[in-house]
Order: sequence, then C-alpha cells, then structure tokens
Amino acid sequence: MTSDTLSGDTHVTSTGTETKPTASGGLRGTVLPRIEWEGPTPRVKPSERVRFEELGLLGEGGMGEVVLAVDHDIQREVALKRLPENCDLGRVLRFVEEIRTVGQLEHPNIVPVHDVGIDATGRYYFVMKHLRGETLESIIGRLKAGDQAACARFTLPVRTQILLSVLSALAHAHQQGFIHRDLKPANIMVGPYGEVTVMDWGLAKRLRGPEAPMTEPAQSRERTVLETQLGAVLGTPFYMSPEQARGEHDTLDERSDLYAAAVVFHELLHLDHYLAGKTELRAVLDGVQRDTPTLHRSSFAPPDRQVPADLDWFLARGLAKDRAARFQSTREMVDELQRIIRGECRVQCHRTFMKRVFSAQQRALDRYPIPVMVGAAVTVGVVLMAAALLLNTLW
Repeated sequence: MTSDTLSGDTHVTSTGTETKPTASGGLRGTVLPRIEWEGPTPRVKPSERVRFEELGLLGEGGMGEVVLAVDHDIQREVALKRLPENCDLGRVLRFVEEIRTVGQLEHPNIVPVHDVGIDATGRYYFVMKHLRGETLESIIGRLKAGDQAACARFTLPVRTQILLSVLSALAHAHQQGFIHRDLKPANIMVGPYGEVTVMDWGLAKRLRGPEAPMTEPAQSRERTVLETQLGAVLGTPFYMSPEQARGEHDTLDERSDLYAAAVVFHELLHLDHYLAGKTELRAVLDGVQRDTPTLHRSSFAPPDRQVPADLDWFLARGLAKDRAARFQSTREMVDELQRIIRGECRVQCHRTFMKRVFSAQQRALDRYPIPVMVGAAVTVGVVLMAAALLLNTLW
C-alpha cells in the first residue's frame, strides 16, 4: 500500500488526485433526499445534513477512538472508529488492514464494517454496527461481585455457549487465513438477546501456509507493520499465549488464539484471572510462560464458584504451555466441548468417572425408559430383600 499525504482540509492521494470533504465537520453529507409532507402530498427536497452526526465517545485506545454516531441517511445508530491525529505510518497500515480483514470476515459473531471515509482533519475512519449489550469483561466483574441478575442469566451452560460462539468466530477467521492475536473479555460483546460478537481485529494477522498463502503485497505490508513494532509486544499480555509473550510473531498460528480463548473461558468460569496480582509487565510475561492455573479446586469452592471437573480438564488442555499439547484447531476444541455438554466427558479422575456413569444412566433412561425403570425396581427390590434377610439374621 502506498502512503498518502494530508494537507489541511484536502486529501492528496499518492496518485496526485485531490479530494475535499463533502460535508461540514469533514464527514460525508447525506445522499438520500429529505421527505417533507404537505398534507397528503410528499415533497422531495435535497438534504444538506452531515451524514454521520456524533453523539458521544464509546471508547478510546492506542489505535484511536470509537464514537457513537447517527447515520442520517439510513436513520440508525452506528459506531465510528477513527485514527488519532498525526499518527505514524505503522498505525495507518494496521488500521487499513483491520478494515480489510473485517471486510473479509462475514460471520454472525464478527462485527461488520458498513463504510469507510476520511474526515476534515485527515483522519481515516470506518463505520461499523453499533453493538448493544455489555462486554464479557463487564459480565465477569458483575459475576465476581455476586450480582444476582448476572448470576441468574449467565449460568454455567450459558457461559459455555458464549465460548462456543467465540470459537465459531475464530473458526471462520482461521478458515479465511487470519488469527486475531488480541482476544480478551473486553473484545467480546454479549448482546441483550445472547448474541456474541468478537470485536477489535486491529492486530489480526494473515497466516502463512498452504491453506492461506500470503501474497507478496500482503507480505510486504506485514513486514512493514512488524518493523514499526520491532521489539514490542503485540497484544494484551494477560491473555496472550506463551509464544506470543516471547515475541515469536512469525511463528504464531491458530493455537495462539485458542490459548487466549482458554484464558478467557478460565476467567469466565473461575471469575479470577490466573495471573491476578501481577502488575508489572515483565512479571506478567514471565507468568504467561511459566505459571499454570490452579484447577480442580471446585470441591472446596463456594457453591457459586463450583466448576465441573470435566470443564477444568478441558481448560487444562487449552492452557497447555506447549502448543503441541493444546487443542490443535477450533474444530477439535469445539468437538471436545460439545462432548462435555452431551455428558460424554472423558474419564480423567474420580469426579469425571462418576459424572460419566450417571450421564450414561440418564441417557439410557431417556432412550429405554421402561426396561431401565423395571431394572431399577428389581434392583431396589433385591437390595431391600437382602437388607431384610440380614436384619432377620442379626435378630
């Protein structure tokens, strides 16, 4: 991608073509006309309103800010993300790559891009769906605080379904040749109807490999971005994989995203991050590479913190420091989670053995109710008769 230069209110492209903003405030003006009614007769009049009218700030970070705006053409609220002023070339490149990445990821669990543009100050922006609801970070905070409404809504089965939705988004991205690299609770939105959306693909990376070959222009863009970040840590340290914490950007693959998903799920289930208490960056990065989460402690936890043993074994594999010991694909991770949901968990301890036995009995009762009930009645009868005979003998 060739760089552009910005001069005042005029945008000068690399080809020398000049374009000017077409609406006040730099954002494009409306295209659709204004309809006015005079009695029963409609009159069509040109509209001179700015298309995107800002309503307030939704959030901001190193990659810019997101504002809530109303689209006067379509008459809906949207989220508008734009770069900060005077940003360097590396940020521009990552911003452009984010737009093009999300543009290729059409999936119900990935926020869609509606439009792109440039404002009067020369800042690039893109328009996306305004997601309603709350982030997983907020939900975890409410669960940890014992919020009754949150605890009633986000039961263990619901939390498991949230992970399945996240994995569905990752599966689509991986199939298209991208990894997210910054999956965390703050980047996962849960809507009022339970819809789950994975957001913020600003650090997404195009994978190299036979299933997703990287073209030469894409390789050049990736190298340029990485050169601007030489020696830097890309991602959020608390949720990155050990290999990502070591800065091994060239060797990252889907398993790095799956590790981050396991960290998120661990926090969603146990309501504590496994590195809680670490505040310095070096301590966090060291913890990512060396510290193993404490699992299988639910027997001693309060009732509202009980986590089934089969889910803890699932987490143990997902959080393996060695990539070869983790789930190797989203499909494998989803299959294992669905086995647990069906009650077909692997026998790995006494708790999972008991759960597997009871689950098998329940499935048998659902499938063969009369034989199972007759067999149970006969068994109970035999036990009672044996007890009666024993008592007779003792007396």
